[in-house]
Amino acid sequence: MAVRRVTTKNARFQQWHALLSNRAKRQRLGEFLVQGVRPITMAVERGWPLRAFLYDASRPLSRWAKELLAATRADTFAVAPQLLAELGEKEDGAEIVAVAAMPPDDLSRIPVGDRFLGVVFDRPVSPGNIGTLIRSADSFGADGVIVTGHAADVYDPKAVRASTGSLFALPVVRVPGPRDVTGWLAAAGRPVTVIGTDEHGEADLAECDLTGPVLLLVGNETAGLSTAWREACDRMARIPMTGTASSLNAASAATVALYEAARQRRA
Repeated sequence: MAVRRVTTKNARFQQWHALLSNRAKRQRLGEFLVQGVRPITMAVERGWPLRAFLYDASRPLSRWAKELLAATRADTFAVAPQLLAELGEKEDGAEIVAVAAMPPDDLSRIPVGDRFLGVVFDRPVSPGNIGTLIRSADSFGADGVIVTGHAADVYDPKAVRASTGSLFALPVVRVPGPRDVTGWLAAAGRPVTVIGTDEHGEADLAECDLTGPVLLLVGNETAGLSTAWREACDRMARIPMTGTASSLNAASAATVALYEAARQRRA
């Protein structure tokens, strides 16, 4: 495929640049930027639909970049280094930035089997926390992540970077609220235990049976779980703490809960 050159801040560059900070533009175009070797590699390995590759026109490409560009059918652009540095958000420049297509926000993308393990992040404020939670969910064998309510964007560059490529390894779906999720679970054909996390939970997390089909709930960083989600829970669990801190960061709490589920399942 022919390589096109972008040397000025033309209309095409402005469109790419908008994907960095304009959530409405990302949603309207159905695409987002992927920065960094590991996330791009994971996207390619997982067969994620990539629409374009942008590379630094001023320097020799690494072997990884040459192989990537030689194998792609996506549009390829040689971009002026200072422009690519803006898109890659790296002072020392980026070698390649990819433009990826968003998948549909369809809960059917998440399989609900006999050992289902899913995570809901309710109204997260921080894109970095979303990415970190996705990374932990991938690390501990979750089947998918669901982001509900008025939340930070899963496809914000900060979230994509924080996931270190895990965004491309498991389904991540955005839905308006609990009704969408509970309806999906009811249609799944098997009982799923819904366990919320809260510092005032009725039982320690280790006392909850996490070996069967389980959906773990993690609340907003400040307000915790919404009332609707609390009402949907079968149990509310707490993470026992012995230090002076009263609670964990939301992504950290999710990581602990996922680790406990993985530990019980190994045992």
